[in-house]
Amino acid sequence: MQLPILSILIFLPIVGIGILLILDRKRHKGLKIATLIISLLEFLVSLPLWFDFNSQTAAMQFVERREWLPTYGISYYLGIDGFSLLLIMLTTFLTPLCVLATWDDIQVRVKEFMVCLLALMAGMIGVFVSLDLFLFYVFWEVMLIPMYLLIGVWGNPARRVYAAIKFFLFTMFGSLLMLVAILVLYFHYGKTTGTYTFDLLKLYQVSIPFNMQFWMFLAFGLAFAIKVPMFPFHTWLPDAHTEAPTVGSVILAAVLLKMGTYGFLRFNMPLFAEAAHYFVPLFSILALIGIVYGALVSMVQKDLKRLIAFSSVSHLGFVMLGLFTFTMPGVQGGIIQMINHGLSTGALFLIVGVIYERRHTRLISEFGGLATPMPVYAIIFMIVTLSSIGLPGLNGFVGEFLILLGTFQVNKLYAVIAATGVIFAACYMLWMFQRVIFGKVTNEKNKDLKDLSWREIAIFAPLILFIIWIGVYPSTFLDKTKASTENFVAMMEKAKSTQVSQSHVFKGEAQ
Repeated sequence: MQLPILSILIFLPIVGIGILLILDRKRHKGLKIATLIISLLEFLVSLPLWFDFNSQTAAMQFVERREWLPTYGISYYLGIDGFSLLLIMLTTFLTPLCVLATWDDIQVRVKEFMVCLLALMAGMIGVFVSLDLFLFYVFWEVMLIPMYLLIGVWGNPARRVYAAIKFFLFTMFGSLLMLVAILVLYFHYGKTTGTYTFDLLKLYQVSIPFNMQFWMFLAFGLAFAIKVPMFPFHTWLPDAHTEAPTVGSVILAAVLLKMGTYGFLRFNMPLFAEAAHYFVPLFSILALIGIVYGALVSMVQKDLKRLIAFSSVSHLGFVMLGLFTFTMPGVQGGIIQMINHGLSTGALFLIVGVIYERRHTRLISEFGGLATPMPVYAIIFMIVTLSSIGLPGLNGFVGEFLILLGTFQVNKLYAVIAATGVIFAACYMLWMFQRVIFGKVTNEKNKDLKDLSWREIAIFAPLILFIIWIGVYPSTFLDKTKASTENFVAMMEKAKSTQVSQSHVFKGEAQ
């Protein structure tokens, strides 16, 4: 009998919440140790997914299915392929590091913070493993609440409530439209086949008229575009990142934003393949605007967190551009870049958190000359910065190269415009690094800053390991997604010919 690993990954954090609730809220260290143990167990439980995963097939693996509400075609249906595997591993890998990062940072309402962290983990894992649209929507909404609380309760006092409400309203608006589209799809399947189901794999097979696909793609797409976030739906992100605690920013950048790109890959594109081809120009152009706009706005930021937040708009624009090429290198590049962004940008937020704990400011002008008192910090900062700008030999280069390769195959002009984003990224990241690490000492307090502790080194060491590993030998990770990507590209290629004829029908009806 197969061990229900996916269910364990979802419910282990929930069991952990139960343990935390019975612990004394005044014993902060005990609460953090308990959460660290639970998150480490979560990572250990996820390892068999990696080692037992069959890279030769695109079929769903580690499948679990139980009837839930059979009258309405709702089931507890879990499974993973190469796409979800990497994102699950990223989630379980980063969470223990985030717990370590809270050791000195979170001192108020520690029990509640750790409960929110574990609830968020359960929700994120649930999103990546759900193969039932109803179940997926439940997890999609569940993870919204703990993230809202992390920003609103433990964020910066000045504007944390504003940022939390803005995050909640943006996400909720998109989610409600997606719910409507899910119900339309549910009833369309029932009308077509005589049976009603939320089974994603069955819904893949149903024929949907192009005019219906058009609107449903937009409804799903808005929810996912807000989460990515794509231009012009990105405005909630800088505020959320800036006001969130360090760990909140790390999880938001590393995992939550990937729910948007994953949503396009798992739901939007396969379900509405003809409409996906129809919208390629629109989404590609929005991705390109995001790449250039995010980079240019990053250049003028005075706050380190806001700079990194706007850089995410640029980097996620690359991911979306790659996915909408519907080519092997473009899609694989988009997937690996999701992981790269999680590692590099997550590390950047942790780097900012280190000096914020010491100086209680994030203004670039307040720093300078940190290389002298903090040499280990400066080295780690340099590696992560070079990773973020895509230096060959580090992880960022692999994803950007594959995305540009796939984009060049379908539109040379798009590839040229996207490449300028790489140049701009080098400009704003290296300029920021130069001012903080080697610039003029603008505050005498900088001379007395302590270098990284062993706990902080333990947080950054595994991140640096994977940044270099992916950069030097990406096949370890690309091989896991190869079969799934081939299946996805074949599915989209098959829909391409149908899209041409159906789009004419749609235009005729519109006239």
